[in-house]
Amino acid sequence: MPKTTPATLALRKFGIAFKLHTYVYDSNAESIGLQAAEALGVEPCRVLKTLMAEVDDRPVCVVLPADCEVSMKKLATAFAGKTATMMRPADAERITGYHVGGISPFGQKKRVPVAIERTALNNTTVFVNGGQRGLQIEIDPHDATIAAGAVAHALTA
Repeated sequence: MPKTTPATLALRKFGIAFKLHTYVYDSNAESIGLQAAEALGVEPCRVLKTLMAEVDDRPVCVVLPADCEVSMKKLATAFAGKTATMMRPADAERITGYHVGGISPFGQKKRVPVAIERTALNNTTVFVNGGQRGLQIEIDPHDATIAAGAVAHALTA
């Protein structure tokens, strides 16, 4: 598995320290984030899933713990919008340049606003998708926020 992705290149460009972890990706898993947490042997609250959504028809990226669900109302509010919906997978792949299951908030093809769940910042390190299925980046959540250009909000249901 290649260790260089647009996500790792973006982090190196920022000079941010991180560790890479690989695991066997299960395309049939009910929850990709929970499957990654189990495969890596870490708490699900430390594995952050990357979701692509739309707020008032504008693309946005949402990063939150794998064991949480996003609140569409809170997501809309975070981006000063009225309505939020999940983005269609094909649109998410086109905008990010990544395949679903491997979407990272770092190094996306098209830069979009990013929000991270505030509680994720309470961890010493978190795991974020590395830009391909089966690749996770272990990183300080504050560094992840900076690298993604994210704003921290309460986003969970």
